[in-house]
Formats: sequence, structure tokens, C-alpha cells
Amino acid sequence: MILKPHSHKDWQARVATWFNQPVRRRKGRQVKARLIAPRPASGLLQPVVRCPTVRYHTKVGAGRGFSLKELRVAGIHKKVARTIGISVDPRRRNKCTESLPANVQRRKEYRSELILFPRKPSAPKKGDSTAEELKLATQLTGPVMPIRNVYKKEKARIITEEEKNFKVVASLRMACAITWLFGILAKRAKEAAEQDVEKKK
Repeated sequence: MILKPHSHKDWQARVATWFNQPVRRRKGRQVKARLIAPRPASGLLQPVVRCPTVRYHTKVGAGRGFSLKELRVAGIHKKVARTIGISVDPRRRNKCTESLPANVQRRKEYRSELILFPRKPSAPKKGDSTAEELKLATQLTGPVMPIRNVYKKEKARIITEEEKNFKVVASLRMACAITWLFGILAKRAKEAAEQDVEKKK
């Protein structure tokens, strides 16, 4: 038995490196762009969504796809949307009033700038681009309608007397208490109203 056998296995010759990864990725992107041309190389149009949690909800980013309600308001069918480069997410819901008009407007802007090739060049259908527009078509290499975070910087101003006297903690606690005791307060109000009706009788 040999203790502590340190065999020289020439491991340096068997190390697999990946230094050419950026080149391989770039070549893959170029092949994909050639295959899907003249469609945009970056993929489908994505909606503007708010990031989750209180920490990041001030920022906007690209979502998975447009909701069915947004497509309905914009006047486009979900199956047609995928064929003209618009991503669809049937699970997404519009829970705020700001996202719906913003994404509907985004989709309309995209449709106005879109050059739609006919399936049969000899028999173009309604909504297809004209022959002059088809000649001007070029493949978009960057992101489709990139999303930018716009910050409105407020100017410095003097604090008003009303803001000085406003009690933030007390108002927050009161709002929490009203939320917690909503059912009890509603029940008491209903009972009091019933008692007033009985007294008037």
C-alpha cells in the first residue's frame, strides 16, 4: 500500500476552456438575425410593466407579454398579435389604471411604424404594406421600442405650514386601524341605522 499517492496525470492538457464564448454568442445572434430577417433581430414587442416590491416599483421594465385586455382595447386578436411581432401573456392582469392606456398606446405606435409583408406578394390583403414601403424595409438590430425610465426632478421649495403640522405616523396608524376594523365598524354602523329606524317607528 502506497500512502499519499500523488500521480502526475498531466491535468493541464485536459482543461476545457471557454474563452471564445463571446464570439460564439455573437455568431449565434448573427445566424438568428439572418434566419428571421427582415423581422427585428431582438425579438417581439414587449409591454411596459412596473417592477415588483416596494423597493423597485418606481422603475419600469419589459414584461413577458401584453395582456388579453390590452389587446382587446387596442382592437387586435391574440393569435394575430403573435404573427406581427407582438408578445402575448394570457396570465397577466391589469391591476392599475396607468398600465392599460400606456401599453395600448405603445402597441398602436408599433403598429403605425410596422411594415407588414403580405403572405402572397401577388395578392396583398387589407392591412399589408404597399410595394413602396416594402422597398424601404430594413431589419432592426436594436431593441424594439426601448423602454426608458424617466425621472422628474422636483425643484427645491419651502415647506408649507400645513405640511409642518401634518402628523404622518398618527395618520398611518389611523388608516391601518380603519382597515383592520372595517368589518366591525360597518356592522356597528348598520346596527345603529337599524336602531334609528326602530325609534322613528
